[in-house]
Amino acid sequence: MESSDEGATQPDAPKADTARAAGRGGLAIAAAKVSFILVGFIQQLILPRVIDVDGFGAVSRMLSVVSIVNNVMVAMSIQGVSRVVAGAPKGEEPQAYRRALTIHVVVAITAATAFAAVAGEIARRIEAPQAAIPLRIGAGVVLAYGVYAPIVGNLNGLKRFFDQAGLDIAYGWTRAILLVLGAWGAAHLLGFKGATGAAVGFVTAATLIIPVAFWRAGFGKAGQGGTTIRGYLAYLGPLFVMQLGLNLLLQTDLLLMSQAAGAEARAMGLQGVALEKAADEVVGIYRGVQLFGFLPYQILMSVQFVLFPMLARAQSEKDDAAIASYTRGGIRLALVITGLAAGVIAGLGPYVLRFAFPDKIAVNGADAIRIYAPGLGAFAILGVASAALNSLRRVIASGILTWLTAGLVYAAVTMTRPAHAFGKQLVDSTALATSCAMVAAAIVGAILLYRAAGAFASPWTLLRVLFAMGMTIALGMVMPWFGKLLVPVEALVLGIGYVVILIVTRELGAADLDVLRRVIGRGKKPA
Repeated sequence: MESSDEGATQPDAPKADTARAAGRGGLAIAAAKVSFILVGFIQQLILPRVIDVDGFGAVSRMLSVVSIVNNVMVAMSIQGVSRVVAGAPKGEEPQAYRRALTIHVVVAITAATAFAAVAGEIARRIEAPQAAIPLRIGAGVVLAYGVYAPIVGNLNGLKRFFDQAGLDIAYGWTRAILLVLGAWGAAHLLGFKGATGAAVGFVTAATLIIPVAFWRAGFGKAGQGGTTIRGYLAYLGPLFVMQLGLNLLLQTDLLLMSQAAGAEARAMGLQGVALEKAADEVVGIYRGVQLFGFLPYQILMSVQFVLFPMLARAQSEKDDAAIASYTRGGIRLALVITGLAAGVIAGLGPYVLRFAFPDKIAVNGADAIRIYAPGLGAFAILGVASAALNSLRRVIASGILTWLTAGLVYAAVTMTRPAHAFGKQLVDSTALATSCAMVAAAIVGAILLYRAAGAFASPWTLLRVLFAMGMTIALGMVMPWFGKLLVPVEALVLGIGYVVILIVTRELGAADLDVLRRVIGRGKKPA
């Protein structure tokens, strides 16, 4: 916190320098994450144009399945190694790093081998036997990430944030370029499936970054420093359960879409290439909707990174007033940002899809995106609430909530799906069911957080944000189509309108402007 004490002493200078360095490092990591999200977003926009909508659907399915295992590996590795290295006695960090790295390499080899072995069965269960080969190739990504992520975790634990950010930015661009080139080359030059080429490109990029990462971080040193194997695995166990639940949740609706589309295409009498193309096309349409629906969640990741340490510090100091204040302020900010993103996306949904994708996705996903964006806005709030629960040491409650939400999505999608739904009808029903499940889970998350922190955002804030979001959606629905080039301008107009409504309703005011100035470094400096 900033101090207004004019008698600040000189010994506080090192603390200020440390805070300043940490702040710059945090900004570097945030910039890397923004770059990673942006590059991935651009990659998704390019793919339907180079391999058509069905190829886009096939690649999306492959990435969806691989990411469930891959993202779990990454989260476990970075958090685990960072914790071990940061907590090692002075001078023993290289030994702690080497020991943790060795454990993760063994885990990576095991996980990649197991994934390759069950890839065919996974493809069969999601009614996409054509996905078996790309998934087996994708096992190489699991292996490569299992080696790369611990290296990043070491850099994080040593607070070498600029090195970490540089690696992530370089890898993000390399992955996008090679994945798109692989998909295009396989489909247009070699006569293979685009998903197969994309998988090869993905593995190539993940492999190429490893020697670069070792060049920056080294291999550590042999020795007895660091945690015991048993103690380390005991720490990773709960983290594995949490991350598995989260990543299953993120992919449940798309995988259920794949399963339903494949089964219905077969029931319609389609066979061979025609069956694969029809099913993959439906998955591609849904992925286009999903891409924009997830934007509020991705944007709010930055709020989680800020709120998490503040709450954790207040919890360790047993400062109930600070816990309540940080929670109230963090959730309020999350609501305002989510309302803005979800309102604009839902309001201009059909135009946004038309701007970004081929007409086949825009036409068949137009209604779904208006349903999906607000529902995934609720999911974004759920993500912040879960991060807050974790920081308040309610890890079990957060984990149960995550798995409960995945179960709700599964139940809602499968139980409300119309008989013989296919194409646009299947896309719409899946989007509606997923959105309803997310809203229900967000309400549960809000209750759990209120009980843990003693606070949540004001009900008036919630009402004002919902009102502003609703008005933004309504205005977007009556906006005329002026062409693709003016869609960003219309989005800007809607965004300004949303902010104006919050100002008029007195949700936003001078105090918020002051906070913004402080965040960007133009506010009052410490004495």
